[in-house]
Amino acid sequence: MKTIRLHVELEEVVPAVTRLIDVPAGATLPELHDLLQAGMGWTDSHLHQFVAGDRRWGVPDDDSWDPAELDESAFKLSDLPSPSTYLYDFGDNWTHAVTILGSGGEQPGCPAGSGRCPPEDCGGASGYENLLTVLADPAHREYAELGAWAGELHDFDLARTDLQVRNTAGQVPASVRLVLDLAKDGVKLTPAGRLPRAFVRAVQELRPGWQLFDRPASREDDLIPLAALHDLLRKVGLLRLANGVARPTKIAADDMQVVRRLRSWFSDDEFVGILAGDVVSFLIAFGPQTVGELAARAFPMYGYWTVDGRPVSEQEIRADINRLQTVLVGLDQVETDWRTMTAGPSADSLLVRATALAAYWTRLDR
Repeated sequence: MKTIRLHVELEEVVPAVTRLIDVPAGATLPELHDLLQAGMGWTDSHLHQFVAGDRRWGVPDDDSWDPAELDESAFKLSDLPSPSTYLYDFGDNWTHAVTILGSGGEQPGCPAGSGRCPPEDCGGASGYENLLTVLADPAHREYAELGAWAGELHDFDLARTDLQVRNTAGQVPASVRLVLDLAKDGVKLTPAGRLPRAFVRAVQELRPGWQLFDRPASREDDLIPLAALHDLLRKVGLLRLANGVARPTKIAADDMQVVRRLRSWFSDDEFVGILAGDVVSFLIAFGPQTVGELAARAFPMYGYWTVDGRPVSEQEIRADINRLQTVLVGLDQVETDWRTMTAGPSADSLLVRATALAAYWTRLDR
């Protein structure tokens, strides 16, 4: 994958916080935002904006949308002048100077950097300076209070950050590539529009855990995750059906486009998309759990969600997790014995929300 190397510096902060970040050359501005959050160590808890000269790019907001601000979703990294500024948290006003250096490495990542990321909501550069001053003096009258609020401030971890950026850029799950490769020459569907027995058994040979019963699969629905994956790939435009034959679309050969299309199925503006990211993050950070345990962990986070004008219930969350389970297995996000769910082999490298939250939960436990 072709990448572009960025130099990013958090302005007015001492000690200096700098990063070299290699991002996909074709990244959109929303994707660049996610990658900058991962590279710096923020938690994406506040609004942001890209600025270059008198131009500004951001996220539309019906309540406060500035007509002079451009909708970032329509622009790419290649549309952003260099140098430019990335603003994060309009209260703390964290200002990042972003400079394009040229071509980057063979894959996205963070090859170099220095300085820990300040804590969220610490009052900006001046507040962070005061926090460090207080924490350096155990005799200070605010030492106990601010120490309890801040917790342990972890040093910058280059290896962890490099992996976080790479996972945020995303990787195609192996099971998705398996199905697309098996269909590369076209596969004739059954009269019912399902995958034929030979195709199903080829998948079963490599994904035996997808069959509930210890016997050869006869039809697509015998491998429930395959059926869910087949439907998803067609919905997001990675498989196309013509004259009864399904074959990958042209964009299926481009890993970045495949990741984008898969992510598009999980909207961060809709409850199921948010729930999927949260469930996967819980499994990465906290280990295997039952559906009931996952629902109980998620329920306190959704006080603002309503169904037919009433708050969403824990039982409804449990039902939604059950409905999501098969597609998450098909996308290698989770593995299950149909009683307990565990993080799958691609759990940390597809859903941006899962990748970010798992890192957050893990930091809290360190």
